[in-house]
Amino acid sequence: MTLRVILADDEPLARSRLKSLLADLSQELPCEVVAEASNGSEALARALDSPADVILLDIQMPGMSGLEAARHLTRLATAPLPAVIFVTAHDDHALAAFELRAVDYLLKPVRAARLKQALSRIRPLAAADAAGLAPQRTCFTVLERNRILQVPVADVLYLRAELRYVTARSREREYLLDESLVKLEDEFPDDFLRIHRNCLVGRRHLAGFERVEVNNEATWQALLKDWPERLPVSRRQLHVVREFRGR
Repeated sequence: MTLRVILADDEPLARSRLKSLLADLSQELPCEVVAEASNGSEALARALDSPADVILLDIQMPGMSGLEAARHLTRLATAPLPAVIFVTAHDDHALAAFELRAVDYLLKPVRAARLKQALSRIRPLAAADAAGLAPQRTCFTVLERNRILQVPVADVLYLRAELRYVTARSREREYLLDESLVKLEDEFPDDFLRIHRNCLVGRRHLAGFERVEVNNEATWQALLKDWPERLPVSRRQLHVVREFRGR
């Protein structure tokens, strides 16, 4: 299977070197450069009009940086999204890069063996996408005080939107996710159930629903297994109560 590659670097010589390295690896790892970009904005545009498996993305570019482009890339309404491998002369952005779920982080000058290693991680993902079997995330990635934490999806009791962040609540503590609730609902329909415009509850942790009086008005709350907190169910989502009772 041939990997489709987008090269994004503001230096033409850097893009030329990457093309030479890809050509050197072609017998072991067939690749095709489908587009090139000289800044982050162009990289996003090429990702939309040139389907690719991976973007080799520089970080320090004029205008939109590679990190900003990668953030926007996660929100593009195209599927499957290309994987991101950062290629940079700076080693101080690795934490931010992996928070954006980059596949790898290569330092210039890039060696052929190191590039091969990074691209080899893309091949199984591309093959899975082609077969409609792209693996779903099993963990949320959380950047916290210069640490990268992996929070298992199965451990999250609920996801609640708060301002520009989403709070993921496990039995141990809360974590802040820089993702939208709508995106998470679309990505994990079998794991989470919407009970309110600002809340998704973990299906495996849902024990049932309870009818209560709040300000002289009847309403419903979600009950979680072995957890004292009750989560309000909005009027718009009352159908989930009826569906649960009818199982």
